[in-house]
Amino acid sequence: METIDAIILGIVQGLTEFLPVSSSGHLELGKAILGDKSVPEESLLFTVVLHFATALSTIVVFRKDIFRIIKGLFAFKKNEETLFSIKIIISMIPAVIVGLFFEEQLEKLFGSNIMFVGFMLIITAALLWFADKAKSTRKPVSSSNALVIGIAQAIAMLPGISRSGATISTSVLLGNDKTKAARFSFLMVIPLILGKIAKDLLSGDLTFSSENSIPLAMGFIAAFISGLFACTWMISLVKKSKLTYFAVYCILVGLLAIIFGFIK
Repeated sequence: METIDAIILGIVQGLTEFLPVSSSGHLELGKAILGDKSVPEESLLFTVVLHFATALSTIVVFRKDIFRIIKGLFAFKKNEETLFSIKIIISMIPAVIVGLFFEEQLEKLFGSNIMFVGFMLIITAALLWFADKAKSTRKPVSSSNALVIGIAQAIAMLPGISRSGATISTSVLLGNDKTKAARFSFLMVIPLILGKIAKDLLSGDLTFSSENSIPLAMGFIAAFISGLFACTWMISLVKKSKLTYFAVYCILVGLLAIIFGFIK
C-alpha cells in the first residue's frame, strides 16, 4: 500500500468512526476507489492499526470520564460508575454474540460489496433523520436501554450501517438525553475495539512487512488526529441536533455507491 493511500484511508477511518456515516462502509468504498490490491493479511493488519488509532483518540477525548469510571470501580461499592460500567457490559453482549457466532457470514459482506454498502448507508440516513426529529430530554441511559442500544451496535457491524449513527439514534429515539447518548455511544465501543484487536493479534493471521511500516505509521497518525477532531465535533453536533445534514450525506453517498456498483 502506498503511503498517500494509507493517509487517505486513515483520515477516512478517523472521521467516519465518530461521524454517523459508517467507517466500515467508507473504508470499503475507499479501497474500491483506490484499487486496494493488498493481500488479505496486510489489509487486516492495516484495519487493526486504524481501529487502534481511533480507540486511542476516544480514550484521549474521554480520559476524564474513563479515569472517573476506573476510580469508581476500585471503590468496590455500588455507585454511579459501577452502574455505568454494568450498562456498558450489557451493551456489549449482542455484538459479542454476533462476533463469535456470525463472524464468517459478516466477513462475506466485506470485500468491495459496494452496492450493499450503498443500501445500508440509506438505512443509516433514515435512522439519523428520525433521531434528529426526536424531542430533547434529560433522561439518562437505563440498563434496558443499554441492551437495545447494544442490539443496534451489533446490527451496525454490517458495512454501511454507521455504528455511532445507529447507537446514538437508537438512544435518542428511546428518549435519552442527546449528549448522554453520544457519550455512552463512544464509551461503549472502546472495550469492543480493544477486544477485537486483541483477538486479531492472538489469531496469528496478521503479517508484518518492514516495507509497510511507514504506510502503517502514517495511517495510524492520520486516523488518530482526525479521530480526535471528529469525536469532539460529533458531541457538539448531536447536542445541537445537526444529524439531518449527515442523513442527506449518507443518502447521496449511498446512491453513488449503488451506481458505482452497477457500472463497476
